[in-house]
Amino acid sequence: MGKPVAGDVVIIPFPQTELKVGKARPVLVLVDLLGDDLILCQITSQAKSDAFSIALNATDFARGNLPLASYVRPNRLFTVDQAVIIRTAGRVKPAKLQETLAAARKILT
Repeated sequence: MGKPVAGDVVIIPFPQTELKVGKARPVLVLVDLLGDDLILCQITSQAKSDAFSIALNATDFARGNLPLASYVRPNRLFTVDQAVIIRTAGRVKPAKLQETLAAARKILT
């Protein structure tokens, strides 16, 4: 598997808050940095009642999908080494990636 690119949805072992390895969870690649690092955005199937969650449905995928309707959380960003990726689940359409990037920029500015 090659290095994921922005817009890919990949599965990683998502750490719990106590830093123990948790379950395999989907994340959205926002930026593929030089080297092996990626900036990722959490995806959850749990509806969040905050102003940041962005709906992610089967129609938002250019290829692949997730088993449940989900939400991208642009307020939950982190950087990881690509070596932690378990597999690729798909790729979102450019419009969904741009919507997520715009939401993340709004939070950061």
